[in-house]
Amino acid sequence: MAKKDSPKRDSRVVVIGLGRFGSSLAMKLVEQGCEVLALDSRPHIVQQLSDDLTHTAVADSTDPQALRQLGVLDFGRAVVAIGTDLEASILTTSLLSDFGIPNIWAKAVSRQHGRILERVGAHRVVLPEHDMGERVAHLVTGRMLDYIEFEDNYALVKTRVPMLAVNRPLGETKVRSQYGVTVVGVKRPGEEFTYATAETVLNEGDIIIVSGRDRDVEHFANLE
Repeated sequence: MAKKDSPKRDSRVVVIGLGRFGSSLAMKLVEQGCEVLALDSRPHIVQQLSDDLTHTAVADSTDPQALRQLGVLDFGRAVVAIGTDLEASILTTSLLSDFGIPNIWAKAVSRQHGRILERVGAHRVVLPEHDMGERVAHLVTGRMLDYIEFEDNYALVKTRVPMLAVNRPLGETKVRSQYGVTVVGVKRPGEEFTYATAETVLNEGDIIIVSGRDRDVEHFANLE
């Protein structure tokens, strides 16, 4: 049976690569109360962020001895945020896997790069530019205010209430049976989001959160 990480180890994150993605991620983790060790090979970048992050160091992440000396093996989570240097990205991910880091995230610049990262030990791969491009495409071409796609073509969409659902309890609109979507939340002007129920009456101008298959939520969001 695998040894379960202690809460202390699990809340410690090493972020390797402090470009725009890595630095913003590291700062957000610190805001959330995580202990962050941020590494980069460029001294001026490390110096710029040293006051904002828990720990920073100039290091070659492809050098196993350097990572050991910095205590990377004691961290339960690691993010390889190296972008343009594909060789360093792959070697670093492989080293972290060899170290037995239980939760390794890695940034990829292409799907092929992502597949290689998975093969050498990354548990999760993210493609920030690709994913953001797809998300913006959905927003540009429709009436959606926000769009998040998950696995198996499932999505959450923030959109305005179509007229067919205005001034009627959700249970009477039959949006689930007719359109294959579920309204899970509603935000009235000047108020916070609340859970939606079958008795919830939607008003014109309300913002709703809708879940379902991607093609179904897109179709529903584009209804007038």
